Amino acid sequence: MLECGSGLSTLLLGAIGMQVGWEVWTLEHDAFWAEHVRWALRRFGITNVHLLHAPLRDYGAFHWYDIKPEMLPARFSLVLCDGPPGNTPGGRYGLLPVLGHRLSPSVVILLDDAGRPDERAIADRWTAELGGTMTIEGVQKPYARIEGPG
Repeated sequence: MLECGSGLSTLLLGAIGMQVGWEVWTLEHDAFWAEHVRWALRRFGITNVHLLHAPLRDYGAFHWYDIKPEMLPARFSLVLCDGPPGNTPGGRYGLLPVLGHRLSPSVVILLDDAGRPDERAIADRWTAELGGTMTIEGVQKPYARIEGPG
């Protein structure tokens, strides 16, 4: 599982993952926040989260985490995308151009903040580029569920 952006979700995913055997890879651009989350992971004994501090890098048309893909597993089947922050140039779009080759054909991407126009546009674009399907879930705080073609 890949998580873009860290926080309470990192702790929850890690705790659940320890019960079911998941490894969670988390990207975080803010060094201070990454250390805060690492502290919480240690405090609660969550050992299956690989939190990588990855400052944002300018890729031209968008900014995305500066990560060497070889630092990550070969494939992800689930992505929780709640970062980088919405005001980042290009928003969260960089997932596909930078790490798309690491997503399984049947990937499920959960994109937070799908009620915001920029995130909704990214969800539409990812859906088209993956050749998959999308549904919007939730009412008060909607998120997009994007599924690869299989």
